[in-house]
Amino acid sequence: MDNVIKSTKEKMQRRVEHLESEYSSIRAGRANPGVLDKVTVNYYGTPTPINQVASVSIAEARTLVVQPWDTGLLKEIERAIQISDIGINPQNDGKVVRLIFPPLTEDRRKEIVKEISKMAEDSKVQIRNARREANDKIKALKKSGDITEDEQKNGDKKIQDLTDKFVKEIDAISSKKQKEIMAI
Repeated sequence: MDNVIKSTKEKMQRRVEHLESEYSSIRAGRANPGVLDKVTVNYYGTPTPINQVASVSIAEARTLVVQPWDTGLLKEIERAIQISDIGINPQNDGKVVRLIFPPLTEDRRKEIVKEISKMAEDSKVQIRNARREANDKIKALKKSGDITEDEQKNGDKKIQDLTDKFVKEIDAISSKKQKEIMAI
């Protein structure tokens, strides 16, 4: 039964980490190197993440600078950013690629907050699914006679406590991100 609880906790933790990485890639009107995490460049025939072929830094609050270690990659980086879904046109000056983030409108902020809420709710659903799977496994252990009824109830309680903890964590992360978006 301890294995069931441990694997459920790991599943739930991975889901929270995934949500955080999704939130880091949200374009929120200020420069954030995380928006380029999923963008890959054709580096001599191999799709390679931008952060592995260039340094990505924040020049100003709304400006991101991508400086490739091999200047021959400038065109490839520029093209990769243009075809990505981040919605920003890169500016190539021959040495670096600059991304200037436009300020967000009130409507766009509200839209982003709705997306954040939906992502959080999806994560909570996955946490609850992990709880259901764990409870089913514990019931199966009880049915096969591997654990007693008291152990089953104890296991169910531990799983519920984990669920509550991770749902609360998701709510906190979501709330923080929503406040960050609305404060911009």
